[in-house]
Amino acid sequence: MAVEFKSERQAFESGLSIPARREGDAVLDLRIRGTRIESLALQIFEQSRLLAACLEGRPCFDVPDTVARICGTGPVAQQMSAVQGLESALGCRPTAWIQAMRRVMCCGEWIASHTLHIYLLAAPDFLGFPSLAEMSRDFPDEVRRGLRLYDLGCELVRLFRASSSRSAGIRIGGFYHAPSKVQVRQLVERLRAALEDAEGLVAWAGAIDLPRSEQAFIEVALSEPNAYPMFGGWIVFSIGSDIAAENFETHFHVRRDPYSKTDGSSTKGRSYLTGPLARLNLNLDRLPGPVADALRKTGIAFPSRNIFHSIVARAAEVYFALTEAIRLLDGYEPQPSYVDARTGAGIGFGCTEAPQGILRHRYELDVHGRVMRARIVSPAMHNQARIEEDLWEALQAFGTERTDEELRLHGQRVIRNYDPCIACSTDFLQLNVVRC
Repeated sequence: MAVEFKSERQAFESGLSIPARREGDAVLDLRIRGTRIESLALQIFEQSRLLAACLEGRPCFDVPDTVARICGTGPVAQQMSAVQGLESALGCRPTAWIQAMRRVMCCGEWIASHTLHIYLLAAPDFLGFPSLAEMSRDFPDEVRRGLRLYDLGCELVRLFRASSSRSAGIRIGGFYHAPSKVQVRQLVERLRAALEDAEGLVAWAGAIDLPRSEQAFIEVALSEPNAYPMFGGWIVFSIGSDIAAENFETHFHVRRDPYSKTDGSSTKGRSYLTGPLARLNLNLDRLPGPVADALRKTGIAFPSRNIFHSIVARAAEVYFALTEAIRLLDGYEPQPSYVDARTGAGIGFGCTEAPQGILRHRYELDVHGRVMRARIVSPAMHNQARIEEDLWEALQAFGTERTDEELRLHGQRVIRNYDPCIACSTDFLQLNVVRC
């Protein structure tokens, strides 16, 4: 039975204890009767850190730098959702140039995050290696390619004087800095040279012998007019009920199950998938020609209902992000890096496609521009219920007669498709099995 979500402010005021566990750790309780799974409960520990509550009472201009600390692999997405929400609350409208350059930063984060996930998490799992170090002995060229692409993604983020892990270059109204033409021209040359690497990554990921696991699930992603989605636009569903992003609260219900350490979300009482596979399935017609061609050459039919094809979707988005960054930076001319924003009362929201899926921020500001209330709904919260359903079906199909260690390792493969946290790059899953 689900319980209603308790806000971070309520948790803060009631002295809610925060367990001393590592971010990304997960515990899977499995009860098997005979050969059938009788019950399954997954606890993904995603430390709330009470950041939303800690934002309350602070000036809104402090928020972007603060929320960058929420996620080590997704600081740009956190800041993009924050500045969108705050700018809409303040009535601030960044220029088209600023929005385009923000899209460039998102491209950089997608490239870095996806390559990190592919090479540290997914590929070693599927190819039977305990870590990237062991995999590099058999696949040295592939690992070098991944490192080159990762470095390029970080360079794109740093183009706006931001760290690849702490993107301090973003502010309400734009950026603190606009790069020079020389900087951009040199980087674009490197991006063009990397297109062959990105195309090769799609082919390599598509050739991996992936488990077969066709499932029916609802998919949710953003949709932008005439563009592959990164932020803004509409929220679209595979079942056809598209909504404006401002209507989020009327279609998504965030709750916490008694056994869980993180919150989950449902739509119309059902779980759903967000992230690279859902994004790709729902926006195939938005892919540039070369990326779509590379995807077709894998022989995998998209839209796909096999969650293990997420590794291929990530590879395709790396290729897309490279081509998109080149398109946006070609013929680059520096422009004013921000527009002024006046403080005042208001309510605003921002919705971004983080590498892991939809990330939504909502803010209420007082007349002095201080945060009265903040609400953050992360990709892990969106996918929590879908992960549990996937685990139930995948482990049942895998075979409950297998050893506990075999079940644990397969459970890790399933969970890592969703990338709930980069800490999952280590042996993160504790499995408790009761056999009746």
